[in-house]
Amino acid sequence: MKSSDPRKLSPTALDLFSGCGGLTLGLKCAGFQVLAAIEVYQKAQETYQLNHSDVELISEDIRKVAARPLMQTLGLKPGQLDLLAGCPPCQGFSRIRTKNRRTSECDARNELIFDFLRFVRAFRPKSVMLENVPALKDDPRFAKFQEAMKSMGYYGEPEIHDASKFGVPQRRKRLIYLAVRRKYPLPKLDTKYPAKTVRDAISTMKNAGFSGDSLHDMPERRFQKTQELIRAIPKNGGSRSDLPAKYRLVCHESTDGFNDVYGRMAWDGPAPTITGGCNNPSKGRFLHPTHDRAITLREASLLQGFPISYRFKPEHGKSAIALMIGNALPPPFIEAHAKALAEAIQKIN
Repeated sequence: MKSSDPRKLSPTALDLFSGCGGLTLGLKCAGFQVLAAIEVYQKAQETYQLNHSDVELISEDIRKVAARPLMQTLGLKPGQLDLLAGCPPCQGFSRIRTKNRRTSECDARNELIFDFLRFVRAFRPKSVMLENVPALKDDPRFAKFQEAMKSMGYYGEPEIHDASKFGVPQRRKRLIYLAVRRKYPLPKLDTKYPAKTVRDAISTMKNAGFSGDSLHDMPERRFQKTQELIRAIPKNGGSRSDLPAKYRLVCHESTDGFNDVYGRMAWDGPAPTITGGCNNPSKGRFLHPTHDRAITLREASLLQGFPISYRFKPEHGKSAIALMIGNALPPPFIEAHAKALAEAIQKIN
């Protein structure tokens, strides 16, 4: 594994639970040099390496990665790393899963927050960024995590922000915990970003299937009855509640929830939260505003804030790519918060 000289102008960072690289991209855009990343899932590893070949990727389960040997290999001593960042897998804390409290509490992924803490104890970074779903804020594990951080001299409070306030064309509420390793007020976040809409993100895309972009051209196959239903939904923000009675499904009539299922996005507002089911209109408001299809995977990645040049492997399959995109952290959202930390680091050094 290559080593890196920490004595340089760019602040350094380590990305835990890197996924396909949204966090790393946001950190890079904020001026950080990401020294290494850790990711366990093979398809996410391959996607990460496609886009971040300059970063040392540790292709392991974080629970099997010893923090101190990694720190030494990177040429760092405790206290030298500028930022430790990551999003421990959050499915166990998600709003839907927490409705089934027993299943949620037993989800082994909920304990990975303490592996994040283990790396903090070893590296003693100057600052920390932890991102997750809002429900984490009320989990007793997070209270324990915060107490441990305070005992090590880190000061910070979790906040819940909507990514749409940070230049992301998507409504996405997330918890973000920023902390620095001494009592110092973090700079106020800049939220004066121009609001971006679905139109801003995807209106100039070429016709899907004929664009030359393999991610945008992946074919969509639907049963004829489903395609008729999609065509019947009014353009630009229509939903299944607008459908004639003959198209309404019995399962939809018998529930008050999931009202966005088979809904269209609206051109002049932000997209709904892009999830791992973003290529499936039965999973949410994922129909194109005017075309009779779901958004493509390229459109989903653009709505997450990835640049159009970000690469994915079509051979991974639509479901796997959709899951990676839906689980990713919107790079502009991360960039905004990382800039605040970079300012704090510079002032306390």
